[in-house]
Amino acid sequence: MPRQARGEYLNPNEVQVIHAVQRCVRRAFLCGEDRVSGKSFEHRRRWIRDRMEFLASAFGIDCLTYTVMSNHLHVVLRSRPDVVATWSDDEAARRWLRLYPGRRLEDDSAEEPTDAELKVITGNAERLAEVRRRLSDVSWWMRCTAENIARRANREDECSGRFWEGRFKAQLLLDEASLLACAAYVDLNPVRAALATSPEEAEYTGAKDRIDDLRQRADENPVTKKASRAKRYRATHAWERSRRRRKSGWMSPIEINEKSDSPGPDASDSGRRASLKGFLSMSLSQYLELLDWTGRQLRAKKRGTVPTELAPIFERLEVDPRGWCDLVKKFGKLFKRAAGNADSLTSEATRRGQSYMQAPGAVLLSAVVG
Repeated sequence: MPRQARGEYLNPNEVQVIHAVQRCVRRAFLCGEDRVSGKSFEHRRRWIRDRMEFLASAFGIDCLTYTVMSNHLHVVLRSRPDVVATWSDDEAARRWLRLYPGRRLEDDSAEEPTDAELKVITGNAERLAEVRRRLSDVSWWMRCTAENIARRANREDECSGRFWEGRFKAQLLLDEASLLACAAYVDLNPVRAALATSPEEAEYTGAKDRIDDLRQRADENPVTKKASRAKRYRATHAWERSRRRRKSGWMSPIEINEKSDSPGPDASDSGRRASLKGFLSMSLSQYLELLDWTGRQLRAKKRGTVPTELAPIFERLEVDPRGWCDLVKKFGKLFKRAAGNADSLTSEATRRGQSYMQAPGAVLLSAVVG
């Protein structure tokens, strides 16, 4: 059976969580040190991170986490058409013209659009509907990332031609267990590749940005260990949803909080991200503890005892910790176009009009997730 076209299952009109991977042509060096030529392209990691931070402020898409490797990048995105629907016509048009401006300033940034330029979009109902759809389309996010970086890299290398090996690969994440495993897989990519020994040393990852901000917050406004656990939790929770997250403030918070996850026009307090909605039923500290423990197991290539504070996470998700590390380590190879438990995969196959979905990791997933 031929592979289903990506446009048939990625729907910008629905809230979907997608793991996207983009690789360089011939897997040449995107960043880092090229051992053959001796050139360093490390600065391009900053290009990509800054570009995605800019896109997070324009699109109706939540960035959950990311990692920039030497020849490819991973990003976990959540489309938010419900957020785009709350924007006024002028707001939607203004955001689009930030991405594709009619006029630019000397530093190549978008010049403030005129009323006439806004009217070109808002005065055309069909065009406006197309713009709103694109602003929650993960394919357009990836396009805006790839085109910008390719042009800058080709200009720097004084060459032309393809920079990326093709369009990005997309993987739907269908349930919380698959989302947690994928987020850990993405954040721990540098650890798995032996480029870092722990999440706090893995540069240009979502986890590292969050850890750096936590350290800075602790230095500027420390909450002593003598404070109650509830007080420390409230302080961390309030900080993660505030504009004070300097490096990670453009990404979604970790923890889902139904009371403050409204998709209304004031859902984002900083203008750096589409919304304040979290994506996991655990706190930031629990997620970082889980990352740290998993990273140690991957590096040691053996399974240690699950810490007491992490046991409830595995129990709630019905995850077998003995298979958890294998699931995180091999996540990219275990699942193709979608990842989830047996029920989620069956439902997705039905939605696509298929009898089943190819998932090489189905056996392991069934063993790991009850």
